[in-house]
Amino acid sequence: MGSGNSWPVRRISFNLYFQPLNTRVLKKKKLFLTVLGLAALLLLVYAVMVLSGHIANAGPFLVLFFVALAAGFYGFAHLRGYVYTIMIFAAVSLAMYYPEYFISVGDFRLTRLITPLIQLIMFGMGTSMSARDFESVIKAPKGVFIGVTAQFIIMPLSGFILASVSDFPPEIAAGIVLIGCSPSGMASNVMAYLAKANLALSLTITAIATLLAPFLTPVLMKFLAGEFIEIDVLAMMWDIVKMIIIPIGAGLLFNKLLHGKARWLDLAMPVVSMLGIALIIVVITAAGRDSLLDIGLVLLLLVLFHNLFGYTLGYWYARLFRLPERDARTVAIEVGMQNGGLASGIANSIGKIATMGLAPAIFGPLMNITGSILASYWHKREPKDKKVS
Repeated sequence: MGSGNSWPVRRISFNLYFQPLNTRVLKKKKLFLTVLGLAALLLLVYAVMVLSGHIANAGPFLVLFFVALAAGFYGFAHLRGYVYTIMIFAAVSLAMYYPEYFISVGDFRLTRLITPLIQLIMFGMGTSMSARDFESVIKAPKGVFIGVTAQFIIMPLSGFILASVSDFPPEIAAGIVLIGCSPSGMASNVMAYLAKANLALSLTITAIATLLAPFLTPVLMKFLAGEFIEIDVLAMMWDIVKMIIIPIGAGLLFNKLLHGKARWLDLAMPVVSMLGIALIIVVITAAGRDSLLDIGLVLLLLVLFHNLFGYTLGYWYARLFRLPERDARTVAIEVGMQNGGLASGIANSIGKIATMGLAPAIFGPLMNITGSILASYWHKREPKDKKVS
């Protein structure tokens, strides 16, 4: 009898215990929804000011809209992955409206920070790598070979075709080819994980493509972008070696000697990388603001097509060679998501950051949005064939 009455008592206690917790959760959700409402209001104010001819004074409302949108998205798990990209848009909007703050500090031009930032990011990549990252070359050479060849065939050629039909000034057209000739970046590994693709294969393709970039990128640029600008192959090779091979080598050595002894570095490097990429994009945007105002929308559309071609052609290229679904997803993401930071560093090293660097600057934030959408779509759908090549 006593045991029969104890369950309702315990259930009431259980509900009372969690009631404050549920209340706090609801209050937080209402807070984030309120912030999203504020974002909508800010966007409305911005639109009204633009339509009424006050676009020059509307900058603060656009920047605050993106900040509020990012803050609102942070309160929802399924939207949290977009927060970083939205904050990039906030920073880019700031650079478009107030470029003078992001061009120089005193006599120091901020473009001089681009190469050191790329080197720092590559060093961080090296510290997270080891010989195990290359095991897939032995275990699944077919998948690695197909992924890397797709990387350096599909994107360079599609970039060349888009640049040729764009009617852009030569240096801006060359930037479209440049982003196509660059290897994939670390963002592709995150998206591969979210998309239930082959993460080990993704890591290996990124590593191999990055190490091949000092040799393949300049040669491809010479053949495909030579009609747009003069390409010094050897000079570009040395620039990429300085930005990739030396920092990654230093990172690998650091990992070998101090593995497990610098946990703080593992935690700090992703944050440093994100901040570094954000700063690079902002500096490029400020430097190329006038060009972006002239051709920004058309360039955005071409870069979007380039990105989508990468996903689509990369996927079907892999399926053509009978790779399983899981590996085909990996190749699609590796091909579609390029290392915009490296492309920006190359453009800066040859003194064309304000023109050649524009396509890479747009490609970076855009690919994070499309990559997140594609990864979310695939995340909800199990690969039809889980066999790993």
